[in-house]
Amino acid sequence: MRGRSLADDVREVARGWRWTRRPLTPRSAEAWAPRPEPREFPTDWARTRVAKATREAVLSYGFRPVIHVETEMAVDGLDHLDGVRTPVMFVANHASHMDTPLILCALPKAWRERTAVAAAADYFFDVWWRAASTALAFNTFPIERTGGARATDTARRLVGEGWSLVVYPEGTRSRDGWVGRFRHGAARLALEFGIPVVPIALRGTFAAMPRGRSWPVKGRLPVSVRFGPALQAEPGEDFRSFSRRIQQAMGRLWDEDATDWFRSLRHQAEGTTPSLAGPPAPRWRRMWESSRPLPRRGPERVWPR
Repeated sequence: MRGRSLADDVREVARGWRWTRRPLTPRSAEAWAPRPEPREFPTDWARTRVAKATREAVLSYGFRPVIHVETEMAVDGLDHLDGVRTPVMFVANHASHMDTPLILCALPKAWRERTAVAAAADYFFDVWWRAASTALAFNTFPIERTGGARATDTARRLVGEGWSLVVYPEGTRSRDGWVGRFRHGAARLALEFGIPVVPIALRGTFAAMPRGRSWPVKGRLPVSVRFGPALQAEPGEDFRSFSRRIQQAMGRLWDEDATDWFRSLRHQAEGTTPSLAGPPAPRWRRMWESSRPLPRRGPERVWPR
């Protein structure tokens, strides 16, 4: 065709090229599509001495300055880690891609260096460059959202080697900022290995960096990372009961962060702790509520931003 330049040809090829290996099956047809064979992506290299040193540099001199420049980060409850024997399972709510760097940067260095993060295999490990970068930066390992024996094989091995784990029981980021349905995999694994669970409440991350954004919003919005007391399974307790206690502990932490320690305990005793699932309202109203920035701590600023 006359008048067509090389740049036009390159643009046309780029529009039709599959830059990732993600399936092209429409979401409405995924239930009937044949399930692809799971692929293994080795991550042991991400826990070598060189990779650990690189990760510490990336977190300390890359992510930490960005977090403190772009948000007002508050960390509470680290004293609950004193005297806790490793490994442990950190269980947190999940509303933003900001959550993992927040948790890792909030942890003391000694804990951070021995903590791995469970990441969805179908998202973070679908292409080699994303798998390699997340494994190096956050010490992630793939876990299948669909469950099964293979879903927790790596997690079992890491716990056996003394690594603490960060797990998001919802399995994916919240679409409206509130906590979704919990999966029982974290409680099952904690029971299997007899390790304690440390609940974490993350607040403000949906407002600071919601779905669809690759960078925090302007204005240094407040975000909060609150650690709770470690939970240990009681003798004879099943995973459903233990999972329910984990959710209740996270709910009290969320309430403590929104009010104060005494009122959160009073609400817990009265059975009036606000639900992590959010208010029963239309989705737009729920998103509007969860997108509201947290109150800023400390004295008001003299000069506006």
